[in-house]
Amino acid sequence: MIEKINDDLTYKIIGCAMKVHSTLGNGFQEVIYQRALAIEMEKQGLSFTRESEIPLFYDGISIGSRRVDFLVEDKVLVELKALVKLEDVHLAQGLNYLVAYKIDKGLLINFGAQSLQVKRLRTPKNKPTSRIPKI
Repeated sequence: MIEKINDDLTYKIIGCAMKVHSTLGNGFQEVIYQRALAIEMEKQGLSFTRESEIPLFYDGISIGSRRVDFLVEDKVLVELKALVKLEDVHLAQGLNYLVAYKIDKGLLINFGAQSLQVKRLRTPKNKPTSRIPKI
């Protein structure tokens, strides 16, 4: 049943993204889509944080931090792009965020193409997470 609840959540997020894309179309900067998606998710009663930051470590030494666009219901990471075409590097970024945040599911959403592009992400089972601190 947990799987179904999470799938319902990702469907709801994708529905919000579809509404934003059908309203705005493509051609805007990522931050515009981020603001519009926040409005749509609020209207749907979804709880989320924007620009959640996590420290990154290498060999136990802090090397910086990264921000994910949205963390929805503390269950789904959402990374937004506004590009003509998604590349493998964007997929890798989303997967790395899942590992860093210790979250099982994510969405990579691209508003830059003529049609909305959505990639569902799952935490890779072979990625070590022992050096990444729990937040």
